[in-house]
Amino acid sequence: MERPDHVAAVILAAGESRRYGSPKQLALLEGRTLLEHVLEAARAAGLRPVAAVVPVWLSRPASAAPSDELVWLRNPSPERGMSYSLRLGLEALPPDASAAIILLGDQPGVQAAQLRALVAARGPRPIIASEYDGLLSPPVLLERSEFAATSGLVGDIGLRDLIRSDPDRVIAVPAEPLPDIDVREDLARPRRDGGRG
Repeated sequence: MERPDHVAAVILAAGESRRYGSPKQLALLEGRTLLEHVLEAARAAGLRPVAAVVPVWLSRPASAAPSDELVWLRNPSPERGMSYSLRLGLEALPPDASAAIILLGDQPGVQAAQLRALVAARGPRPIIASEYDGLLSPPVLLERSEFAATSGLVGDIGLRDLIRSDPDRVIAVPAEPLPDIDVREDLARPRRDGGRG
């Protein structure tokens, strides 16, 4: 039976921005928020729907996609860490989403081409991770068969433990380094265009 090629996105953007010193969700880069850059890359890659997990106070951007393409999820407990946001996002996806790419809301340099490469690598293994300098990192594609495995994750570790627990279940896709925006100085770093390519 042919598997439908219907890949969604979950963007984790509910963090408390402790190192940044103010809400990163409001930080601007080239006239748009960090999250808007990531949303654009996900849309340009054809991922649907896109579930953005955000703080309760963050309003949906005016530039956002129609409601049938963007699921705006407010996380009432960001102190529970990235793993809780991940579960909220995966649980909100429709049943016809056969896989999801997990992205970080503070990586505005992500490229649509990188996300399409993860989709193209789908095959016999249920986890496809971006590989930078030998390290497996987000964005990461999870087949639906792996969604339930995230229920045991806790704290702010994201998918790291799941990826490390069984490397034979992971496909690594080479990619350029994709730094996070952790402190204000990071905004000055050169950025690749996330929406094109």
